[in-house]
Amino acid sequence: MNATMIQFFHWYSEGNGKLWKEAEQQVSHLAKLGITSVWFPPAYKGTNGGYSVGYDAYDLYDLGEFDQKGSLPTKYGTHDDYLKAIKALKKQDINIIVDIVLGHKAGGDELEKFKAVKVDENNREKIISDVMEIESYTKFTFPGRGKKYSDFEWNFNCFSGVDYAEGMDSHIFKIQSEYGNDWEEMIDDEKGNYDYLMYNDIEHRNPFVREELNSWAEWYFELTDFDGVRLDALKHISFDFYKEWLTMLRSNSGKNIFAVGEYWAPGQLSLLQKYIDVTEGCMSLFDSSLQNNFHTASNEGSSYDLRRIFDETLTQADPMHSVSLVDNHDTQPLQDLEAPVEAWFKPLAYALILLRESGYPCVFYPDLYGAHYTDKGGDGNDQEIFLEKVDGIEELLTARKDHAYGAQRDYFEDANCLGWTREGDDEHSGCAVVLSNKDAYTKPMEMGKRYSGKEFYDLLNRSNEKVMIDDNGWGNFPVPAGNVSVWISE
Repeated sequence: MNATMIQFFHWYSEGNGKLWKEAEQQVSHLAKLGITSVWFPPAYKGTNGGYSVGYDAYDLYDLGEFDQKGSLPTKYGTHDDYLKAIKALKKQDINIIVDIVLGHKAGGDELEKFKAVKVDENNREKIISDVMEIESYTKFTFPGRGKKYSDFEWNFNCFSGVDYAEGMDSHIFKIQSEYGNDWEEMIDDEKGNYDYLMYNDIEHRNPFVREELNSWAEWYFELTDFDGVRLDALKHISFDFYKEWLTMLRSNSGKNIFAVGEYWAPGQLSLLQKYIDVTEGCMSLFDSSLQNNFHTASNEGSSYDLRRIFDETLTQADPMHSVSLVDNHDTQPLQDLEAPVEAWFKPLAYALILLRESGYPCVFYPDLYGAHYTDKGGDGNDQEIFLEKVDGIEELLTARKDHAYGAQRDYFEDANCLGWTREGDDEHSGCAVVLSNKDAYTKPMEMGKRYSGKEFYDLLNRSNEKVMIDDNGWGNFPVPAGNVSVWISE
């Protein structure tokens, strides 16, 4: 079966411990749609307890088991709920992708004093103060867990920077420690050096930290038997660290753990390629450039040249290392990297990632289920957002599961209308796909002589016509204006 991932959450997913139970209930539906992997949000306790999305990681060993940060469950449920959801998915042969946040920690338990310097927030290589003593929450003792699973305690030597100092304005402080007075090496010079992102930045040059993070990964795998990892915020973490960490994880688990990393660099294909190169191809990356192309195309409408849709994308340049997506929790409305794809274009975008040969597609939760949320602005201006499920998303997923196989023929000669056919294989009949960002079109395309004399219909019901394949294996496939049609044989 064609591999298909779903991101089974969004930034504003409902709390109250409901997500793990919902995933368990949705197992049969996901399997029926051909979903082969589920990417879950960070499952460990964040600094805001039951309200944390999970990227403010506090205790990696607390999967909703201990009374810490004001709650026993995480936002998504309890330790037992989590394991039950995983078991139910695995029973349907659906793989588990866990979200790994190893760049920073938040919500320290105790203050510590140590030496640090202030750095310029826009150029972190520029020091703007003398060495000073500051006090910050860099001591992590996890009193609610009581040393169960691990007795490792974090202190300021485990971190390279902080953004909080007692009695001082918020700023970025570079810690002066025995492991280095400079930042770790990154592959780009954005902000001088973008090692520091937020909270307490983990010092991966500390061998005790590396050993603990390796031990934790082994513990997490033994508990959950996960199949893959999604690696958070690669732009801010030493590339050497994850290369070693993944090698250790795969060795200790005896399993070829799949890895996809978030290196968010829209329109900067060369950076994605550079990262893959320096990490020796040990992980895939999300195709942030393709997502950005979708965002641009959806806003420009008929003036966008669809023949450029795969330009400067990882899916085109290195499909073996590309995970393609339409939207995610960072690009959705009201987020910092907000770049949503407009609703009219989403069926076209999903056809482009689900029904072609290249890339490993990831479906976003609101696009399959819809979402409604309110962001409470600090100025009292609440913003209410409604995200409708994508029109025809189930049919597109079904088409991927049942028809998107075999040789691919592209018809990309028109700026406003793209088409391609998949010939199928010994077990699957193929499909013909046509999409337009302007007028209604009819595109002549070759399906193959095996389909001669067969009638095709539009699985998405955009058209009531039937298409007859001629003796040479060709058909004339229509599509309505600004839409997509997927044609399959009766």
